Amino acid sequence: MATRTRRAQRRTDALSRERIVEAAVELLDTAGESGLTFRALTERLATGPGAIYWHVANKDELLAAATDAVVAAAVAPGAAVEDPPSPSEEAGTPASPQDGIRIVALGLFDAIARHPWLATQLAAQLSRSPWGTVTPRIFESIGQQVRALDVPESSWFTVTSALVHYILGAAGQNAVNTAIGRAFPPGVDRAGFLDTVSTAWEELDPDAFPFTRAVADQIRGHDDREQFLAGIDLVLAGIAATPHREPRPIEE
Repeated sequence: MATRTRRAQRRTDALSRERIVEAAVELLDTAGESGLTFRALTERLATGPGAIYWHVANKDELLAAATDAVVAAAVAPGAAVEDPPSPSEEAGTPASPQDGIRIVALGLFDAIARHPWLATQLAAQLSRSPWGTVTPRIFESIGQQVRALDVPESSWFTVTSALVHYILGAAGQNAVNTAIGRAFPPGVDRAGFLDTVSTAWEELDPDAFPFTRAVADQIRGHDDREQFLAGIDLVLAGIAATPHREPRPIEE
């Protein structure tokens, strides 16, 4: 009996929580949330359910852990970002708080693009359990840079929230667009789809939709990542244009 207990303990020790979460992320990437079951996980890890339940109580906890692991990697200092904006001479160190915000934003944008399930889970974490690890991790990574911009302390939460909402909203919409693109019928690609949209907008009623017709051609060939960063720059420009002074108390 003691021997069986020791063997079970060794198997549990060998199967770490980190390995379980890693396998969960792999399953989510390939099969989506519906495909993440403890049965599929035990098959992937070649173990019994008891070994997994030793580390993770249920699917909700597993989803939260998978989300946190991906977010932690995305916002970690020195995290790999494709074409990071204006890096300093020291690799992985942003040249300014603005660049720090852009790097974190692109890290999250790319992570959401790589993991189709992530946008939904982030929305759930932010709304249902903001006291968990995911929301504070995202707020900390952006908020530290906001504070370095000399934003008044009374505005830290508002400014950081605006950035977080834009980043997750825009990145989430891009993930939806990417998912739709994967479902295109054979012979239809992104360029063809955008051309169809652009053509349809150009044919709208000029009296009812003058602006939409005017920008229709800009849809063709636009870069989602560049458009995302342009939105970040608009928010940063607004921050820079806002007076950075705490209101003075009224003298009696």
